[in-house]
Amino acid sequence: MNWMIAGAGVVIVLVVYRLYVRVLKLRNAAKTALASVDVQLKLRRDLIGNVLTIARETMRQEVALIERVTALRQQAAADTDASDPAAVAERLTAENALGAGVQRLFVQAEAYPEAKFVAAMTRAQGTYEEVEGHIAAARRFYNSAVEDLRNAVEIWPSSLVARLLGVRALPFFEITDDDRAPIQAADVFGR
Repeated sequence: MNWMIAGAGVVIVLVVYRLYVRVLKLRNAAKTALASVDVQLKLRRDLIGNVLTIARETMRQEVALIERVTALRQQAAADTDASDPAAVAERLTAENALGAGVQRLFVQAEAYPEAKFVAAMTRAQGTYEEVEGHIAAARRFYNSAVEDLRNAVEIWPSSLVARLLGVRALPFFEITDDDRAPIQAADVFGR
């Protein structure tokens, strides 16, 4: 009889340990995915710096938009605690606003036909679109890892282990409603 109780105790300990390891692996996978997104977002921020320099030289009258995108770029580059869902959500919101601002900048840039500027901006725009493709892939990877982590944090019995470890679900990297709508050049130029 004692060996049955001891055996049941060992099974319970093994199950709890397996849940413990699973929750930690999922949390670490979500953090790794966020780091992958960060790499791509840093590439975009670096590229945006070059785009802003090109645009600033030609689009002097669009200084307000350029300054806004510059401020959003700095906000998006701020360090984020990957364990704090609120901080991650704030960071992802800033990244979304940055992407929308750059799209508006490109729309306005098309109104300036100076040959040198157009060639440089076209190259920058092509590179930007390539980076955006990488960001989209990294977002999918991140959101998949977050979904797995959320399932572990929210579904019993792993939710008990997650609560004991203080593991919380991270937010999904979602686009805003404004980003879902196509950019209308006439709206940007106030026509």
